[in-house]
Amino acid sequence: MLEGAVTHEDFEGHRGTIKAGDVQWMTAGRGIVHSEMPAGPGTSKGLQLWVNLASKNKMVEPGYQEFQSKDIASTTSADGDVTVRVIAGEAMGARSPVRTRTPTMYLDFTVRPHATAPVRQPVPASWNAFVYVLEGEGVFGPTADQPAGAHHLLLLGQGGDGVEVWNRSDKPLRFVLVAGEPIGEPVAQLGPFVMNTEEEIDATVNDFEYFINGFEKAKHWKSQAMIALELEYVG
Repeated sequence: MLEGAVTHEDFEGHRGTIKAGDVQWMTAGRGIVHSEMPAGPGTSKGLQLWVNLASKNKMVEPGYQEFQSKDIASTTSADGDVTVRVIAGEAMGARSPVRTRTPTMYLDFTVRPHATAPVRQPVPASWNAFVYVLEGEGVFGPTADQPAGAHHLLLLGQGGDGVEVWNRSDKPLRFVLVAGEPIGEPVAQLGPFVMNTEEEIDATVNDFEYFINGFEKAKHWKSQAMIALELEYVG
């Protein structure tokens, strides 16, 4: 979460609230039905990332990892110019507590204005990677001559040894670097369902619609947020 708070719950009875700086890492596995709603008035802002699972892991039991902001690894460079929160993977000597089934790097960098040196973050040459700019503007790569500003997404090519980022502006730069090891399997996707073949998608949708093979508890489940909205509407 970047700002505000969100209440979440699912048909297994899990319920909680994640606030600014907190991290929830959910593994859908064989299937889960869940709800997310803003926890009160005001702005709620966050980032949601979907990470594919290898076929051998697609039918694991669903589960959550949830960490408060204080539990997320964070470190600052010796000169104070760069701070990173390590959502997944490791950076600058800090390692995330999040366990991922697919090797994943998810780093939240903040760079002070006119930082004296670039951010240099190694990324395995074979991994897919992208950068998303949250605030400010930065120059990404040693040959780039134009900065990328807030809400820009940059795809990084494979074959390099990492990324270099400069903040030459008068404002702080905040961006996330996300990278992962390619699974090398076909992808079939329909709405929230992600499998390897169209036949598997059809079977999964059938399971969901008929409340079988992991979706049994969804048949009579409603989130507390939905019940509250229905009561408010009726009232």
